[in-house]
Amino acid sequence: MASRSTANAVTALAPETLQSWFNQHQDLMVIDVRSAAEFESMHIRGSYNVPLPLLSEHTGELAARLGSRVVLVCQSGVRAEQARQRMATVGLDTAYVLTGGVPGFAAAGGDVVKGNDHWDLERQVRLAAGSLVMLGLVGGKFVSPKVRMLAGAIGTGLTFSAATNTCAMGKALSAMPWNKAAQEPTRESAILQLPVQTAEDAAA
Repeated sequence: MASRSTANAVTALAPETLQSWFNQHQDLMVIDVRSAAEFESMHIRGSYNVPLPLLSEHTGELAARLGSRVVLVCQSGVRAEQARQRMATVGLDTAYVLTGGVPGFAAAGGDVVKGNDHWDLERQVRLAAGSLVMLGLVGGKFVSPKVRMLAGAIGTGLTFSAATNTCAMGKALSAMPWNKAAQEPTRESAILQLPVQTAEDAAA
């Protein structure tokens, strides 16, 4: 089911509801805001890949091509919610965020396309943060107590990340070579190639 919170305007969409919408609404547009590598690994059939940095840079252009039935998806919902907030700043405040992201949709029996297996960005962030904390603790014991400051810095960064709903580490990791796809989405390929939604589509 779809639910709307008037307090913070967050709109959540259950995977089962999205499955039914694919059959009921021609104006439906599913935008996947994960990296191209994550999209290649697994994505919802019929969705379009517009990574969050690209969406943030060309929000107005993207919103102008979308109708009123837009669903934003990512791995868990965090980046999709960031995208929803960006879209709301240019007047598209009716977008939904898929609960549970792409894995949740697949687990609910949704139609997904699978490709080469890649670790999703959020899993990479957990590995990097955990490894740095362990390095700081071990280094503080065997090298120098000052090395423990590394663990403190990571903890502070994660707290800031949660408070601001941003992730500097995730942004940095997304630029790594292993997170690059053979064909990285661009404004021309990811946004200008989207079908423009019409009044006829919305009425269908």
